[in-house]
Amino acid sequence: MSLRKRGTTWWVDVIAPNGERIRRTTGTASKALAQEFHDRLKVELWRLSKLDEKPRRVWNEAVVRWLKEQSHKASRKDDVAKLRWLDTYLRGKELTAINRALIDRITEAKLAEGCSNATVNRVLALLRAILRKCMNDWEWLDRIPRVRMLREPTRRIRFLTQDEAQRLLAELPEHLADMAAFTLATGLRAERWPHAVGQGLPDRKWIALPG
Repeated sequence: MSLRKRGTTWWVDVIAPNGERIRRTTGTASKALAQEFHDRLKVELWRLSKLDEKPRRVWNEAVVRWLKEQSHKASRKDDVAKLRWLDTYLRGKELTAINRALIDRITEAKLAEGCSNATVNRVLALLRAILRKCMNDWEWLDRIPRVRMLREPTRRIRFLTQDEAQRLLAELPEHLADMAAFTLATGLRAERWPHAVGQGLPDRKWIALPG
């Protein structure tokens, strides 16, 4: 049978002219609308086979391929959590239907949960990365919508001066001073202090602290 019902939603289950089995949600509980979806899909599959047209992919296909290609990434678990959240809004959507208006609704929905702009941007960045893959690498899309990122607050970064570092170490108990000196000496992304040599401090980079 070409139409099957899962829960309240109808799904199509058809064989394409090239022998490929296609199973896809229609996104509707109406059998009449599901039948219309099925008929359009059959026509599309025929045109793909006979006229060599580009297939119309859905979001779920992109997610499956993305996760397969990113299986080696340490951040894959975080991606899965974000994709599960996005599934509520993009499940069964044709990639060509993902437009600026839909992305704006997704942004508003995430903000409505009380998430910070930075958290929302991590979700939007994943969505943008998948859409770019669809266009640039997989050639599933000819163009994609612009994903507008939210403004994030910036923090002023400053470095401890040599005098500040000396005073910090002098105020700490010995066991904490040793740890602080080690932390300062091995600080990341910091400038080298050329005058540290001979001042009782290691000739290393100094850590930057948020000011």
